[in-house]
Amino acid sequence: MKAITFQDVKQLAFEEVSDPLIEHPTDVIVKVELTAICGSDLHIYRGHETGLDRGTIMGHEFLGQVVEIGTSVHNIKSGDTVVSPFTTNCGQCYYCKIGLTCRCEIGQLYGWVSGGHGLHGAQAEFVKVPMADATLVKVDPTGNKDELLMIGDIFSTGYYAADNGGVNSETSVAVVGAGPVGLMAILGARDLGTKNIYVIDSVSERLAMAEEFGAKPIYLSEMSVDTVRSKTKNRGVDIAIEAVGNPAAARLAYEVVRPGGVISTVGVHTSDKMSFSPVEAYDKNLTYRSGRCPARYYMSKLMQVVNEKRYPLNRIISHHMPLSDGVEAYRIFDQKLDQSMKIMLHP
Repeated sequence: MKAITFQDVKQLAFEEVSDPLIEHPTDVIVKVELTAICGSDLHIYRGHETGLDRGTIMGHEFLGQVVEIGTSVHNIKSGDTVVSPFTTNCGQCYYCKIGLTCRCEIGQLYGWVSGGHGLHGAQAEFVKVPMADATLVKVDPTGNKDELLMIGDIFSTGYYAADNGGVNSETSVAVVGAGPVGLMAILGARDLGTKNIYVIDSVSERLAMAEEFGAKPIYLSEMSVDTVRSKTKNRGVDIAIEAVGNPAAARLAYEVVRPGGVISTVGVHTSDKMSFSPVEAYDKNLTYRSGRCPARYYMSKLMQVVNEKRYPLNRIISHHMPLSDGVEAYRIFDQKLDQSMKIMLHP
């Protein structure tokens, strides 16, 4: 089969690789109909996360049709159209049972193979899914596949950022970063009841879309913090959602949140230091909530949101490209060319 594979920093290949095989009775093979490039893929592409084996298939967002099942798979059938969260999960361990499916004791992240161990990704014609009964979610094959794919990662992640921050109808929120996850966090905050949402970014097109999604746009500048405070009785917001994953964004979230407020961060950080000190956190009575989204936990709820057409999720899609153009798609996304926002790839 053909796939996008990691070769080195900013070096990918569209090449022929071995088809995935059923290795355990709980595995299935999915023929990928739609996959996508995620902002966290860029951490690997740019070399901010290291240790990936050369030849690893990239990607962790996909929708497709089941074409082969293991002998112990019971809930998923050949021919089912399915979406997967970006991590696999068993559904039975302590973490799965409390809803923290992203920390399943035997779960894996798609697109991460290191030292010969791990799970290949989904930017390919086929992908293997371990623990398929617990991991996969069946979807209506006539539904909006672009939007259904998003419940496996970015919509779940954005929603989780708002939920984990404690958003409700009484809270004010600032979203730092109006990329795909930041935009989904705006929708998550709206769905949880608040209309008092600000968003900070430096890309005018993204700010315009954030405004369309229901947030008040603030252009990133030296005055951003003062602007937020001026709109919140000089206190700052109750909840700052950091959806970028770099030290500057984390620092900005700290600056705009009020004393006693919450920072909810879902940006994938690769720095080894916090952007504010323990003393600063103490002096602000800060609550800091961070971590990988338990996407499988949120998927059923958010599938209903998609099916009800509650929000125009597909507005964030800027490109549909064939998988064969995937290497160029990464370059476009990395450099924010052609007003790129979310790139969908079709095997």
